[in-house]
Parts: sequence; structure tokens; C-alpha cells
Amino acid sequence: MSDDSRISRFVQSTARKAGKQYGEAKRAYRSARLQHGLPTDDAGRAKIVCRRYAEKRTANIDDQGHPACFEAGHPDCEGCAEDVREGRIETW
Repeated sequence: MSDDSRISRFVQSTARKAGKQYGEAKRAYRSARLQHGLPTDDAGRAKIVCRRYAEKRTANIDDQGHPACFEAGHPDCEGCAEDVREGRIETW
């Protein structure tokens, strides 16, 4: 086997591996960009407008659609969580 064919195979296999890694990273980035279908910041927190304090904020959203700032029993927080689950929360 010649050195040229070994180098060529090495370059091809390296390029394939890099392409696969790029594709996996791109898919992971896309899935992390949205949290419950909401736009996110660079840290992956949802960009929502707080109904309770009427301010822009970022918050992690749990599996039940509750932002990290959620306070059970508070009408604004309950409404916010419902809006997150229904996909109608105000975002920025």
C-alpha cells in the first residue's frame, strides 16, 4: 500500500468523523435552544415575561411547565405555568 493511499484514507476517515461530530453538535444545539418551545438565552433558560412582576426574565422550565420562579398558589404564577404549557406565554 502506498503512502498516498494511506494518507488519502486517513484524510477521508478524519473528515467523516468531523462531519458526524458537527452534525451531532448541531442537533444538540438546536434541541437545547428551545425549552418547551420557547426561545432561550445562551445558558438554555427560557426567555419569558413574568406575569407577576411584568418584567423580562430568563428561567429554567421544569417538566410540568413551571418556571424556576414559580410560586404555587399565586394566581399570576399559576396562570404563567398554564400559559407555558399551552404555548402562549409572552416571550422576548
